[in-house]
Amino acid sequence: MMASAPQAQLPLFYKDLMPLNSRDHGTWHARAVDKASWIGGQHAIPLTVDEFSQAQRFFPIVFSAGDNPVPLALMGLNEGINVFFDDEGKQIEEAYVPAYIRRYPFLLARLKPDAEEMSLCFDPSSDLLGEFEEGEALFTDGQPSEHTKSLLGFCEQFEQAGARTQAFIDELNKAELLMDGEVAIQQNDKPDQPYIYRGFRMVNQDKLRELPAETVKQWFDIGLLPLIYAHLFSLDLMRVIFAKQTMQGKGPGAAASAAA
Repeated sequence: MMASAPQAQLPLFYKDLMPLNSRDHGTWHARAVDKASWIGGQHAIPLTVDEFSQAQRFFPIVFSAGDNPVPLALMGLNEGINVFFDDEGKQIEEAYVPAYIRRYPFLLARLKPDAEEMSLCFDPSSDLLGEFEEGEALFTDGQPSEHTKSLLGFCEQFEQAGARTQAFIDELNKAELLMDGEVAIQQNDKPDQPYIYRGFRMVNQDKLRELPAETVKQWFDIGLLPLIYAHLFSLDLMRVIFAKQTMQGKGPGAAASAAA
């Protein structure tokens, strides 16, 4: 029932990309928001390894299916369901907000495939930026404002965290530790008819136990083992997310109780 990460050319949330520049956007401002309308009903949000320790307290951390796995924070177990944000993007459950959500509508991108420099870009379809009076100025006297510099710094940190995340995934792949995941969630009234969730990947604990001592020591030294355990411990939250869905009247559990 669970879908893998979107495979569109543009990343999740982004409908278009435009480089930010003083010529075209010199008088623009960025609005402050109290809701993330772009989340909508997204149930799986990309996560970097820098966030595992905070995220694992609130969300199951899984890996997307396919050749290039991505860590995902599950904010719901079913397509279109997010138990932490309502349909308008207002936060309804106290939780860590992944950097991927906070970065939008900005991101760093290469304007040409062979470009060394990455440029600060934004999604022009977003209503968070524009020629309105309120909010933070993006440029001051033709130069990036302090606000824009901090946005750029945040996006640079995100890219660096992305590189660390890819290195982590490469290690998991090299050791062939990822396997197709499956979680069965029992219902009290129908213990013989559990809800089965598939379509994601997880660390194979049997293979983890069989790792050579040398690899274990190396992974311990570079901080990979805590990331693996954060992922494994977080899987217990699948049942918590399922219960939240049911309480909010969403998902198969809610549909079953309504039918009953």
